[in-house]
Amino acid sequence: MENGAVTVRPCPKPRGKVLLRLRVGGICNTDLELLRGYYGFRGRPGHEFVAQRVDTGQRVAGEINLSCGRCCWCRKGLGRHCPRRTVLGIVKHPGAFAGYFTLPEENLYAIPPEVPDEHAVFTEPVAAACEILEQLPEIAQSEAAVLGDGKLGLLIAQVLSLHGARVDLFGRHAEKLAIARKAGVRTPEKPPCRRYPYVVDATGSAEGFAAAAAMAQPRGTLVMKSTVHAPILFDTAPLIVNEITLVGSRCGRFAPALELIRGKQLFLDPMISAEYRLEQAPEAFQHAARRGALKVLLRAAGA
Repeated sequence: MENGAVTVRPCPKPRGKVLLRLRVGGICNTDLELLRGYYGFRGRPGHEFVAQRVDTGQRVAGEINLSCGRCCWCRKGLGRHCPRRTVLGIVKHPGAFAGYFTLPEENLYAIPPEVPDEHAVFTEPVAAACEILEQLPEIAQSEAAVLGDGKLGLLIAQVLSLHGARVDLFGRHAEKLAIARKAGVRTPEKPPCRRYPYVVDATGSAEGFAAAAAMAQPRGTLVMKSTVHAPILFDTAPLIVNEITLVGSRCGRFAPALELIRGKQLFLDPMISAEYRLEQAPEAFQHAARRGALKVLLRAAGA
């Protein structure tokens, strides 16, 4: 990926760490933002994946942050905040959209045999959704609004609802909202007059952030779950006057995410829009960028 274009090139088999053979990869909005210039990215993308260890044959998913293991953040178990970290397919580390790639042993999580590749590839975004519960466990006994009916918004709404939260999902796509309703999530046509104790912004847009902030009740909590490529111009006075708590939320733990997927409690199949061969990556990215598209998968040869 370079200069806004996706190309397919041969690459040598990498050395070091654990050698992995890609089975299935998932294109997410971050990959599309990288294509548009986010982080000034050049190189090989891909951070949502199911791979097979070359040494043992075990199927694995993998934590995307590669940390130093020595700094104060790493010693606290918060390697995702390591100042020297690299990030698979995003920051200074070649991504998973290749025949072979590598990750450290400690980043890998075995996939239960009963979980198909098409579900396991959602592990990273499901973990990101679960992170909200890690940060704000009290949300499970409360009411929350989720803004954005894209891939991440749908997963967040499902995960919060499964853990007991009363969730309203707001979006613009009837077919996506229908998936949420099948999972037991409410999808009001318009926001109610009252405001919410918890609001999660998963829109990835400046307008979505402003709308989410307006829906938080006084002393409520606004969770920022998606980054925005462009700078946001926003009046901070309402946040201050209403004493809103702003919580940034990123990656989450893979073990609980895999357990949730293994339990077959998430509606994942309806969230897959299309599947392409790995060598069709340019066409797959074009499909993923279409309005209304959900998860587009890349399948490696022989998987």
